[in-house]
Amino acid sequence: MLSKRTVNVFKWGRCEAFAAVYPKVPDRVLLNFSPLPSLSSPHRNRSAFPAAQGEHLHQKMSENGALPLRGKVLTVDTMNANVKKVDYAVRGPIVQRAVQIEKELKEVMALCTYPQLLDDNKFPEDAKNRARRILQSCGGNSIGAYTTSQGIDCVRHDVANYIQRRDGGIPSDPDNIYLTTGASDGIVTILKLLTAGEGRTRTGVMISIPQYPLYSASIAELGAVQINYYLNEEKCWSLDISELQRSLQAAREHCDPRVLCIINPGNPTGQVQSRQCIEDVIRFAVKENLFLMADEVYQDNVYAEGCEFHSFKKVLFEMGPEYSSKVELASFHSTSKCYMGECGFRGGYMEVINMDPEVKAQLTKLVSVRLCPPAPGQALMDLVVNSPQPGEPSYQTFIKERTDVLSALAEKAKLTEEILNTVPGISCNPVQGAMYSFPRITLPERAINEAKAKGQAPDMFYCMKLLEETGICLVPGSGFGQREGTYHFRMTILPPTDKLKIMLNKLKEFHQKFTQQYS
Repeated sequence: MLSKRTVNVFKWGRCEAFAAVYPKVPDRVLLNFSPLPSLSSPHRNRSAFPAAQGEHLHQKMSENGALPLRGKVLTVDTMNANVKKVDYAVRGPIVQRAVQIEKELKEVMALCTYPQLLDDNKFPEDAKNRARRILQSCGGNSIGAYTTSQGIDCVRHDVANYIQRRDGGIPSDPDNIYLTTGASDGIVTILKLLTAGEGRTRTGVMISIPQYPLYSASIAELGAVQINYYLNEEKCWSLDISELQRSLQAAREHCDPRVLCIINPGNPTGQVQSRQCIEDVIRFAVKENLFLMADEVYQDNVYAEGCEFHSFKKVLFEMGPEYSSKVELASFHSTSKCYMGECGFRGGYMEVINMDPEVKAQLTKLVSVRLCPPAPGQALMDLVVNSPQPGEPSYQTFIKERTDVLSALAEKAKLTEEILNTVPGISCNPVQGAMYSFPRITLPERAINEAKAKGQAPDMFYCMKLLEETGICLVPGSGFGQREGTYHFRMTILPPTDKLKIMLNKLKEFHQKFTQQYS
């Protein structure tokens, strides 16, 4: 349960999207906006890495034997054949051409929802300017209208600008940005494209264990093959390339491994990958011809000293054209995590890199079937990637609240680790990032046997007892996957500090009592 203050902080992003909808938005909440940079700026998305130059360099290196020639993992021939059969006329070529004509003629809809709110002097101008800009990019100047299937154009440009700033100037093309219904929507869409084949040629998807259950559920639903690779709990849930290799080799006996999924920072394990680890993963993907999926929804949630978030795209391009011209990458972000926590609005984006143009056309067709992501979620995504800047009226309020939220999470991450590690039979790695701890618990043999007799996983049995006796709700580690013979639970660090301390102490008391009862 979030504190009232935290909830208020998490709510700051809503107001811009709804400035023309709700006339009674709290004044303090609407202080968190800024005008966006002009899309006509001559400096916007100017590429420092000319595509033709990179292509020429790659060709010369291949001719000289410095690089092996390789085809793309995902092509129109190897993609999911069912996607190519999809036909959705209401978003087909006629509608797409109509959108182009509308852009060319620069037709502007006359009506704006609740224009009197935008003229209200009690709201700062940066908030109103941003709300106007988003509304003007929506059909009928309303977030109640359908948007283009790939997402509101100005928001996609803003996402591209954000990625370029985040990655130190490495260009991002708005045409490679797809706004999504949360990150989950993008992840499932890419997996859908990649799933193909039958029997030993069926697509294999490599996922970390422990993993976020979206992956295992989606793989099962799509009929792909789940390939488990285990994170190293003894090394703070780090990723070992030797384990990736072991997992891959074993999987090739029964499927065609084509995809490697990475969650960084980790969920449920809370680890933050080092730059060296990311480089090693990229080299592994090139060597084994794998499509990379980088789930980076917790990129702002890094707490541990010495840890830093590195995006896969940034590292990929800094490794040079030997890698940046070859690796097929899809990365994902969301409004649901970080300091926002607006999960109900279902806002997110994905960026695709080095995707085959024919496959990309199929991707655009596939997302058109769902018409569009929720427009309020798209507007909220715009707030995440274009937060108020220094010198703007809303900046001081925004930066204070953002800093307070992330500082509190860092404090609670450390507190959780420290208290849990005082309990005999519980071992908790440092919570380096994200929003969860994933401690290991030692259970008495009698408790394990009783759980099995009831047809329950032992950590499920433990968590159910905890819930019934204390009211504390934790998720058993068996729901995320874990090494045979080990038991864990996932616990969020989101509760207010005072309540978190009470909860951790109750958990400590329960574990001691449980251990004594079943010893």
